[in-house]
Amino acid sequence: MATLYPSLEDMKGHQILQAQAAAGVRTPATTVVTDKPKLVSGTAPPVLYPNLAELENYMGLSLSSEEIQKNLLPEGSTALTPAGPPPGQLVAPLSGNNAGLRRAEIKPGVREIHLCKDERGKTGLQLKNIDQGIFVQLVKANSPAALVGLRFGDQILQIDGKNCTGWSSDKAQRVLKKASPEKIVMVVRDRPFQRTVTVHKDSSGNIGIVVKKGKIVSLAKDSSAARNGLLTHHYICEVNGQNVIGMKDKQLTEVLSGAGNVVTLTIIPTVIYEHMVKRLSAGLVKSAMDHSIPDL
Repeated sequence: MATLYPSLEDMKGHQILQAQAAAGVRTPATTVVTDKPKLVSGTAPPVLYPNLAELENYMGLSLSSEEIQKNLLPEGSTALTPAGPPPGQLVAPLSGNNAGLRRAEIKPGVREIHLCKDERGKTGLQLKNIDQGIFVQLVKANSPAALVGLRFGDQILQIDGKNCTGWSSDKAQRVLKKASPEKIVMVVRDRPFQRTVTVHKDSSGNIGIVVKKGKIVSLAKDSSAARNGLLTHHYICEVNGQNVIGMKDKQLTEVLSGAGNVVTLTIIPTVIYEHMVKRLSAGLVKSAMDHSIPDL
């Protein structure tokens, strides 16, 4: 199984480190996001590779030796073995253990959540039928649905033990309305129509996209967005795990500006997005959609 990377920049950076190691330069082991490598006691701290000339201005990024060293060898840790990570694990010498990357993760498999209603008997959840499945169309801010971590695009497989396949949107809402206010048991699959792309800002703070009304309409040549396979005709649903649907472009730009040098975007094809928000008023999306930053 091949080694996995959050971004092309991480892959290229790791290849440089491996080439330096092969040339006899002692370097710290790369950051493995999914599992902490085993520590070896009694070894001297590794020497940072000389001046990082290859990485300082790598691919137009603004990188510092201190930043990369922090990602490779977190503060307070002891020296790591020079052995590479097991195949299939996520290696991130430039992204590090980025919080936005973890918040945006679309987990495989299904999970069970317990939902209740507020004092008005509402869940803050609006559901939509797409291709015989039931999906989350709207999560209202500060609602019970937001508090249990439901997100736009999640698929609801069961409600109180009943399979949702084939239900109409109206039937799904009726079942929610009739459900117990104290406890509603749902089985959920994370955002099956969406995917995440991790990109890096250049020295000017740009990732290389042009967005109009939440949709990516063009990519800058040789930008991190272009290198990492970001696509036009896709809407941005989340930035570092924070829902941005319904935000004005100015607000979205502000979120991107404050997102740090490593940015994970959650995107969805235009045709699916427009079908999902069909008959959902733009005013409701802008005023009611949950835009909070999810907990880790």
